[in-house]
Formats: sequence, structure tokens, C-alpha cells
Amino acid sequence: MPHTSLRRSEIPGGPEHGLVLRPRLEGLDRLSALNAALTEQIRLFEGALRNMNQGLCMFDAQSRLVVSNQRYRDIFNFPHDMVLTGMAQHEICSALVARGLYSPEVTLEEIERSTRAALQAAEPAPITRELCDGRTLAINHRIMDGGGWVSTFEDITEQRRSAERIAHLAHHDALTDLANTRAMRQGYRDLIVARDDERPLLAMYYIDLDRFKFVNDTYGHAAGDELLQEVAARLRKNTRRGDVVARLGGDEFALVHRVSDEAAATSTAQRLLNVLSEPFDLASGRVHTGASIGLAIRAVQDLDMDPLLHDADLALRHSKTGGRGVYSVFEPSMSDAFEARRRTEADLRAALEEEQFELHYQSLVDAREGHVVCVEALVRWRHPTRGLIPPLSFIPLAEDTGLILPLGRWILERACRDAQAWPETVDVAVNVSSVQMRQKGFGAEVLAVLAETGLAAARLEIEITESSLLEGSEATQENLAALHDAGIRIAMDDFGTGYSSLSYLRRFPIDKIKIDRSFMSEAATSADARAIIRAVAGLGISLGITTVVEGVETAQQLELARSEGVGQVQGYLLSRPQPQAMLSRTGLPQHRW
Repeated sequence: MPHTSLRRSEIPGGPEHGLVLRPRLEGLDRLSALNAALTEQIRLFEGALRNMNQGLCMFDAQSRLVVSNQRYRDIFNFPHDMVLTGMAQHEICSALVARGLYSPEVTLEEIERSTRAALQAAEPAPITRELCDGRTLAINHRIMDGGGWVSTFEDITEQRRSAERIAHLAHHDALTDLANTRAMRQGYRDLIVARDDERPLLAMYYIDLDRFKFVNDTYGHAAGDELLQEVAARLRKNTRRGDVVARLGGDEFALVHRVSDEAAATSTAQRLLNVLSEPFDLASGRVHTGASIGLAIRAVQDLDMDPLLHDADLALRHSKTGGRGVYSVFEPSMSDAFEARRRTEADLRAALEEEQFELHYQSLVDAREGHVVCVEALVRWRHPTRGLIPPLSFIPLAEDTGLILPLGRWILERACRDAQAWPETVDVAVNVSSVQMRQKGFGAEVLAVLAETGLAAARLEIEITESSLLEGSEATQENLAALHDAGIRIAMDDFGTGYSSLSYLRRFPIDKIKIDRSFMSEAATSADARAIIRAVAGLGISLGITTVVEGVETAQQLELARSEGVGQVQGYLLSRPQPQAMLSRTGLPQHRW
């Protein structure tokens, strides 16, 4: 076979053919890669459009729609085929207006005008639109390079509501929605600058609920919050438009408005007292509270609210010392009284540190046999410059300031120690404030004092007032139960001066009733007073409760008390209060009749 040879250039796939095919293949690869990259970019772009929180529309230089996303259609609730690529902006906006999505004042012309203005602005700002269904949109327009623009639509309803809520809370009390002190100051300034020739005076009412702590302690904080809300509602209902009603904190409220004269201001104060004294029906039951009000009035001139509020506060303090449930109008003398009270409080704190207190003791005598059965401890304050101060001059202040707690502990401990020097047949009675009885663990504190002093529980009487039982808090009931279970007797002091509910004798462990001295002072001339003494004495016998008549100062009163059947008597005829040192020298008084 003859040998056949081929040149390399004739061989398929040789160098000459490769030079032709390789560039063509590389071009196809690049085109394929570009197509893939473009496909991926389109996929990512479409994914971004689908997942945007904002609606988006892109328009070309001729205001024709190029791109829009589903979120845009969802915001306006457009059917899928209503917004199509190539539509003019004018057509889309016409559809929005025709469907009544915007409020009536937003016309097609207004939409196009605002769009042009936004695109021409050096620093474009969002356009806020209110929709008829209550939603709020923020619309941004941005010019694109090469012509056209992009519009984005964001539903900012919740953000706006949150911002409005935050702004509202900055000026309002979160619980009652009344103005806070910040908003009250602004409202005060508005009242100052407002022209109202018929009302030339400003009246400031400082309002404090009288029994709020009782509601909180008895029914819980939820009931206390509900009560504050109900009080706020009544204040709103009973004030005028333009009046400033605020919650100052806790159970304190304020009202400031303009009035024609002082009579108008005091009339409002009395009306508010009446309104707040009506019972409140809470989820936990019906509660009765009341209020005390301090009122300050002045001419409309001073832009500073604080002096007027300060004067109203002083008037409120005066109302509280006057028995609560009343209003007081500020007088300059109240400033002097407040300063005196402040000095007394400072002296009282010093007296506790320096032990300036002492106990005087007054006997309770058996009405049938005449021997001393108990001795009541009565605290006195020996002031370094004012001399001996009786309890009515400082005990109310001690209760208001909380100083009654350390003072009460000192009284109890000293009385128990002193009683150890008396015969075992003689008990000691210690007065306890309602403030002490409301303290959780007070019963345990009394037992601890007995353990420290060595006094038997059966020789101790705890005297409480009706106010302690009237409040009836959970802590009070627990303390009374702990004392009773330990063998300590409970005496109700000043019986007949308050509500004197006979249910107390059934609900609480009462061992002794002390009939107030006012009944004995009137018994000789008042058949009613004598009948009450006789009725209470008989009730005590029936229930097995000891009865005591206070204020026995004459032999005639003593004989009357014995004839009516009371168990024990107390008064100046039998013994005056005297310090322990004198008792140690003279001994306990003896009586024979």
C-alpha cells in the first residue's frame, strides 16, 4: 500500500482549525456567563422587590411605569391587573383618587403637584398622606440618573401612633390620663395669657384622697389603681373645658382654672368634696372615700405656678389637721403654722434620739371592790424649752410623719419594764396607734418586747381606737389575731365617739370597751347619755366584755357608774396620771366604798 501523508494544516483540529474555533467558543462562554449573571441579578432584584416593606414604583423619563412591586398593590388593595407596566403616573393616580383611597382634600392635581415639588427639591422630604381607612403613608420620590424617578410608599401608621403615644405620655399621667405636672405648667401659662375679663382670678385646688391607703391595703393595688381612675373620671366630668386637671402623684390631684371671685372658687371646692364623697363601685366592691382640699386664689399675673401650688398645699395641710373631708382657703398665717409644724417635727426627731419622753400612769379601778386592776401608760414629752407637752400636741404629728413607730416601740418597752415593779395582779394598758396596727409584723414586735422585758402576756392590754377597726386592713386583722392568741387583751378606747359599730364586737377579739368621758360628763343632766352607759354596760355583761367608764371626777359620777353596772372606772377622782417614780414612792392608790 502506498504511503500517504497529510500536512498538519489538513488535519481536522490541527493548529489552523484551532485558531478559528477557540475564539468562537470563548465568546459563547462569556455570553453564557453574562446571561447567567443577568438572570441572577434579575432574580435577586425581583426577590428584593417582593420582600420590601415599602411599596415601590419606578417611572421613566416619560412618566411611564417601568417597575412596581406587590407591596405597592397590597398597600392600596389594587387588583393585580390594575397597575400595569407602561401606564402613565397620571392614570395610576387617577385610579387612586377614583377609588376613594385618599381623604377628600387630596385631589389628582395635589398628588401631581406634590410629586413635582418633591422631585425638584434640593433636599427631598417625605410626603405624608392620610388614607380614608385611618392609615398613614410616608411617600418618597427620588430622581434616577438618566431620567425618571423612583417612588416608595411606607405604611407608618403604627410608628405614628407610637410616636403620638410617647408624646402623649410625656404630658399625661399613664394611669389616669390626666395632665402631669409638666403639662399642668403649660396649661397654667395658657390660663395666664388667655383673655377672660369675666374671670380675673386664678384658683388652685390641691386635692388629696382621705382613705386611699385603706383601699390599697384592704382591696389591693389593682383596686387602688381603679379608684384613682374613677376619681380622675369624676374630676373631668365636674370641670369646665379649658380647666387644667392633673395628677400630681400617688393619691394627690390638682385643678387650676379661672374664676370670677372667691365665692365661685369655694363653691367649686365644696362641689368637688361632695362628688368625691359619693361611693365608688369598684370591681372588688363598693368603697367609700373622701377628699381634703387646699385652695389658693390670686390675681392672674404670676407666670410661676409654684407659689400658688405651694399655698394650696399649705391650705391642704390645714384641712387635714382640721379633721379631713373639708376644704381650706389659704391664708398667710398658714405659712407661720407650717413653719411651726416643721420646727416641731425637727424637735420631735431630736426628742426620740435624746429620749425626752416619759410615761405617766393612771389607774383603772374595779367598780365593785375598789382595788386597782390596771394602770394605763400615758406618754408625755418633756421639751427642753417648752416644758411638759401633752400627747394631743404631738401624737398626730408623729402619726403623720411615721415617727409614731419608733416612739410607740419605746412606749411599749418602757411600760412593760415599769409594770414588772407592780404587783402581779395589776396589768398595764398601752395605747397603740392605727398606724402601728397597720404595720405587718406589729403583733410579733409586741411579743418580742414581752420576751425582752419578761412581762407576762396576760398582764398587757393593748388599747386601740375605732379608726383602727374601721380601716380593717389585712395587716390589722393579722396583728389583732396574733395578740389575742398570745393572751394579750384588746381594749377599744373612746367607745361611742365614732361609728361604734356593734359588728366590731363580733368581728374582732375585743376584751374591753372604754366608754368615752363625754358620756359621764353629761350623765347627770342627760338621760340619753346615762341610757347609753347603761346599755353598753349591759351589752358588756351579755358578751363577757369588761366595760370601763372614763372621766369619773366626782363622787356622784362614781356612784352613777357603779349603779349602771360598769366593770371598771377611771378618772381624776380616783387618780391623776403620775410618773413611775411617784408611784414607786406612794404605791398604787387604794379605794374603799
